[in-house]
Amino acid sequence: MPPLVATGVFALGILVLFALDRDREARTSLALWISVLWLLIVDSRPVSVWLQMAPVDSPDQFLEGSPIDRWVFLGLFVIGLLVVMSRGQRVVRILRRNGAVLLFFSYCAVSILWSEFPDVAFKRWVKALGDFVIVLIVLTDSEPTVALKRVLSRVGFLLIPISILLIKYYPDLGRGYDSWFGTPILTGVTTNKNSLGVVAVVCGVSAAWRFFEEIGTKDKQHRLKHLLAQGVLLSMALWLLVKANSATSAVCFLVACALLAITSLTKLGRKRAVVHLFALGVISASLFAIFLDSAGSVVAALGRDPTLTGRTDVWHTVLGMNPNPLLGAGFENFWLGPRLGKLWSIYWWHPNEAHNGYIEVYLNLGWIGVALLATLFITGYRNAFAAFRLNLGAGAFRLAFIAIAAVYSMTEAGFRMLNPIWIFFLLVVIAVPEAQGSESPQEAGLKPFNSSDAFRPIGTVPNRAQFDVATMTMPFSTLLAVCDSTESSTLSSTGPNLRGVSEHPLAGTLSDRDADRYDNEERLFGRCRAIREV
Repeated sequence: MPPLVATGVFALGILVLFALDRDREARTSLALWISVLWLLIVDSRPVSVWLQMAPVDSPDQFLEGSPIDRWVFLGLFVIGLLVVMSRGQRVVRILRRNGAVLLFFSYCAVSILWSEFPDVAFKRWVKALGDFVIVLIVLTDSEPTVALKRVLSRVGFLLIPISILLIKYYPDLGRGYDSWFGTPILTGVTTNKNSLGVVAVVCGVSAAWRFFEEIGTKDKQHRLKHLLAQGVLLSMALWLLVKANSATSAVCFLVACALLAITSLTKLGRKRAVVHLFALGVISASLFAIFLDSAGSVVAALGRDPTLTGRTDVWHTVLGMNPNPLLGAGFENFWLGPRLGKLWSIYWWHPNEAHNGYIEVYLNLGWIGVALLATLFITGYRNAFAAFRLNLGAGAFRLAFIAIAAVYSMTEAGFRMLNPIWIFFLLVVIAVPEAQGSESPQEAGLKPFNSSDAFRPIGTVPNRAQFDVATMTMPFSTLLAVCDSTESSTLSSTGPNLRGVSEHPLAGTLSDRDADRYDNEERLFGRCRAIREV
């Protein structure tokens, strides 16, 4: 097929995916496209590279950077900041609940004071703040979960098919050679195979989450279309993941999908102890394979060099070059100036990162930065698990991405500005207080939720989105009162559906409205049980 014809076919296919995944009932802000554009650049190549105007790699170039990329990111940052500032109280409520995130970014800003290149550190901190801003755009949307799904789908529907198009029909753009072994590699829209693996993981896990969630949805009208769109995206992402041949990305994908499958498709996976054990097992296995398996048998079993393609040598070298173990070299300052020149004289392949996220944080921010990162993990895991108990699908997705960040950063610098793993890590660890919609259910166009809403007569049952917004918008005390009144009230004639509508004794004869009614009973009682455990 000629490249031009293939381009038209792929363009049509992308439009079909967008049409299949469309949900006319959901209302999200147009500002989400700011986040989408930021992620499209971060997940692919800098604008200067696409325009073939990138400066030549050198230690001096790392100080100056690309003026084109600087202005592109600055423009998106300013527009995004204006959007965030316009959302007032919603942003304030999130910031109040996420002191660990604010403390981490504040310490990064303070570390500029002892940086060797403070002007460079400040510019990079502004870019890092841009990551935070585009995350806030998503989380302060009127429907944050729907907004997250839309951002993920838009990024996936564009990057994954275009990567395949470039690999198949534009090899000068979509293929390259491994700098270490000299073998041909696939890069797609990115610049190397590891970055392509990250794109496949982010989009593939997101599609898997949506796919599992759609399997259990009661919305028959849209389920088939959404399953088809996300199934196609998942298949393409899997193909890219296999072709990228990135062991770290493959392991991350398997871990995340295993967690999503266990929690979505089995009752056992929804138990608190099982989730905790799964997370502990993943971290322990990764630590053993990377740091405690001196013979390298586990890494070798994955078909990789026991030195992780020279990574362990770099770790030993850079750990002894940290100018201040307690405070670090300053925000994003370790890989600059004479120190970078010295490392490039040692390693012919010119590393510009430690290829380990935890070591990278230590080099730039010292032990204090590592402690703050650990605090982010602890509070983020707690927030994600709390979300898991209230909303199974969204909570499982958050836990899955925390696992991805933890595993990925053992062999790559995942906690750096403009890194997709870092951005999605921020997205899932930030606590969203109550519901980030309008300031009240009335402003969102919904009636205040009361204890009888889940059990209205047939024909007046709220749909799932209305139910979620109404109940999640309640203050803690109000929802607790709802639970009390609900538990003491006379429920439907068949009793509360505590096991889920699929297991209800009348499941085979229930209409769609009945199914919504009993599904809402299950969801309300699930939230009541979760609140009782808080």
